[in-house]
Amino acid sequence: MTDRYAVIGNPIEQSKSPLIHTAFAQVTGQDIVYSKVLSPLGDFALTVDSFRAAGGRGMNVTAPFKLDAFAYATDLAPSAQLAGAVNAMKFEGDRVYAENFDGVGWVRDVVHNLSSPLKGRRILILGAGGATRGALLPLVDQEPALVVIVNRTVAKAQALSVLAQQHCRFPVQAMDYSDLQDLAFDVVLNATSASFASELPPLTTAAFAPGCLAYEMAYGKGLTPFLKLAQQAGVTHLADGVGMLAEQAAEAFAWWRGVRPDTAAVIAQLTIPLV
Repeated sequence: MTDRYAVIGNPIEQSKSPLIHTAFAQVTGQDIVYSKVLSPLGDFALTVDSFRAAGGRGMNVTAPFKLDAFAYATDLAPSAQLAGAVNAMKFEGDRVYAENFDGVGWVRDVVHNLSSPLKGRRILILGAGGATRGALLPLVDQEPALVVIVNRTVAKAQALSVLAQQHCRFPVQAMDYSDLQDLAFDVVLNATSASFASELPPLTTAAFAPGCLAYEMAYGKGLTPFLKLAQQAGVTHLADGVGMLAEQAAEAFAWWRGVRPDTAAVIAQLTIPLV
């Protein structure tokens, strides 16, 4: 019997999830169908209820419903609790199990696909929103030497610092951009929404240490202002979020189906050159 899965969002037409999960199903021999579900704003619960009633087994969740999914779930994994948001759900009877695989997807892309270990490294994260919250737990599990969150509103970064201390007892530092001064980092992750508006966070080239990895969490945008700044600093190791997209999808697929697909072919298919 073919099992049903979907991604839910609004808008949803742009989603690459059906392409990715269909490819995963083909290479792993899983009998599934994966579709897009457009939910009206304010009707997330009703839309998911309808999908479950029709036999749906699980869903990926994209904007603007990750907080709605958090409220809808009956069983939240630690990753979802720390992120305060959900990007994958699994339905078993009246239970709704919820995960957030964004952070583990980013870590796997960096460590495995980009061959950039995080252990003992100095990490700078730009932005203190949901993307950063999702990345924190998997990141600190890698035992970095230092994690700094910088945000225009430093109080938001400080709140995340406290949250990280509560969940994983790792001393994450919170700063304003002006506090960075001449600090340099081995990995700089842009988790802000600036690139969606072709804007640049108020960062200087001094933040990029020699041999740094500059990672743009947005994908498919080419050489964003953030990546251009990294280039100006002499950084040659640049990446966008396409690998993270594929890896978090693979984590969800494995959670649902019990088999983890290889991601290399999907990443190659979706990659847009950073030029």
